[in-house]
Formats: sequence, C-alpha cells, structure tokens
Amino acid sequence: MELKLARTELDKAPKNIAIEKIEEDLEKSGQKIYYFDRENSHKDLIALIEFFEKKGLSVYHRTVKYGLDDNEYMYEVHIL
Repeated sequence: MELKLARTELDKAPKNIAIEKIEEDLEKSGQKIYYFDRENSHKDLIALIEFFEKKGLSVYHRTVKYGLDDNEYMYEVHIL
C-alpha cells in the first residue's frame, strides 16, 4: 500500500511513501510522526492504523487544518 505525504508546496504534487518504508523508519527510530496529504482516502488511513496496531504499536491520528478554506487540511499520524 502507498500513501501520499503532505505537500511541501501548494503547487507541487504530493510524494508517495510505501508502508514498507514506514516500517523501516519505525525499526530505526522506534517512533515517528507522518503528515499525509488530503488526497489519501480515509479508508487507506484506517488500514494504515490497523496494520500497525496489529503489530502491537500505538497509533494516533488527527486532522490538521492549516487554513480557513475547507480543503486546507492534512492528516497527522503518530506511530509509537
């Protein structure tokens, strides 16, 4: 499964990250915070959360608004 990371610039396309890469990063650091783009489906984010919870990790998820427009948000996922 691949998810889209949050954009660093509004006019650029979001970069993709594979769940395997997230897993590797967690093995190195033990915990990590990821920001995902609004183009990700809620279903994919729930699948990501369930994947890591089955591995015995705690996962916290929230929506972060960074502007006044309804489309100016991203998802924050903290895995530990």
